[in-house]
Amino acid sequence: MRLVVLGGGESGVGTAILGKQKGYDVFVSDFAKIKESYKEVLIKNSIDWEDEKHTESLILNADVVMKSPGIPEKAPIVKKLIEKGIPVISEIEFAASFTKAVTIGITGSNGKTTTTMLTYHLLKSAGLNVGLAGNIGKSFAEQVAEDKYDSYVLELSSFQLDGIINYKPHIAIITNISPDHLDRYDYKYENYIDSKFRITMNQTEEDYLIYDADDEAISDWLQKNKTRAKLIPFSLTKTFEQGVFIKNNTMEAIINQEEFTMETESIALEGKHNLKNAMAATSVAKLMQIRKATIRESLSNFQGVEHRLEKVLKIQNVQYINDSKATNVNATFFALDSMNSPTVWIVGGVDKGNDYNELMALVREKVKAIICLGVDNRKIIDAFGNVVDIMVEVNNMNDAVRMAQRITEKGDTVLLSPACASFDLFENYEDRGRQFKDAVHNL
Repeated sequence: MRLVVLGGGESGVGTAILGKQKGYDVFVSDFAKIKESYKEVLIKNSIDWEDEKHTESLILNADVVMKSPGIPEKAPIVKKLIEKGIPVISEIEFAASFTKAVTIGITGSNGKTTTTMLTYHLLKSAGLNVGLAGNIGKSFAEQVAEDKYDSYVLELSSFQLDGIINYKPHIAIITNISPDHLDRYDYKYENYIDSKFRITMNQTEEDYLIYDADDEAISDWLQKNKTRAKLIPFSLTKTFEQGVFIKNNTMEAIINQEEFTMETESIALEGKHNLKNAMAATSVAKLMQIRKATIRESLSNFQGVEHRLEKVLKIQNVQYINDSKATNVNATFFALDSMNSPTVWIVGGVDKGNDYNELMALVREKVKAIICLGVDNRKIIDAFGNVVDIMVEVNNMNDAVRMAQRITEKGDTVLLSPACASFDLFENYEDRGRQFKDAVHNL
């Protein structure tokens, strides 16, 4: 069996290692340059590879192809593979067939990293032998090759779900759905929604789907489509016979006839959206039969995720917050919604088809100045030019932070929440967040 891996990054190299271990004839091909550290791993494992090209004669003879999530379906080599009827799958699909471990799959437009990390924290604190993978950390395939975990918490992007055929998580979570990555879905929101719901397509009556019952796109889909999984909803406004809800400032979870309660103010993560992330993670902990005391302790000591509403420093009574991971409008909505003081908002980058109207009321209420940090800021200026008193354009992070410091007064907040991808001025959102933190520390 010939396995061709497209993309020599974390998921690609991990898949190559697992494929080789399972007796496949493996070849890795990357149209860009493969990082030196990954090349060393491939050479050490005697795996054939090429970079900066795709040699068709070495790819189109595959029995199965694992495509890295970053490569679009529209890529010429992928189109040719599909035309030839060669299965093109994701790392998750490939690796899942070689493990008996229980998997918890988490997807959503926002909140999935926090929910994944919090769920992992809950299970690990309870002493479970659990791995963390998917869109985060070390490759799932490589961890399956090492075979040391009984269960995995997997953060799954829509791109990873597009490449599944038989994979099913025992527990699936959909945190929420809002327009994102529409450039990859022919600008059709319904295609993106369907993509997210692939997480439950192979689930059976033995499995669970945990979801946000306040989310319109999720509720609509569930009304029109069927899943065989047992449903566990969570909500800030509704109550359920089975599910998680809020009553008198208390989070109540009723799952499989068992009840768990916790005061919302004891939960370490702040903001309504984080309360939802906590509800989703609590549902998993209850299904995995973790003790109530452990759940309470884990929810009250969890520190959050880097680049997601991360408090950096307070300087002259001005709080600087790094929310670089907010790469779409919905994520920035949550960030602005949780601001309690006049805010200087740093925004901009590569627009993925954003509609800024959703933010209008929050910007009017909370934002005193906007700093545009992008190559093309036209849309942001058109949207908010008449709404805020101060609108500034900069093209590097140091200028953005210095300008913010000039504009602020005591008691204000400076929020980096770009609502856009980062590739115009930065390597990725992590690089953008780190540059922000460095600039703040240098003030």
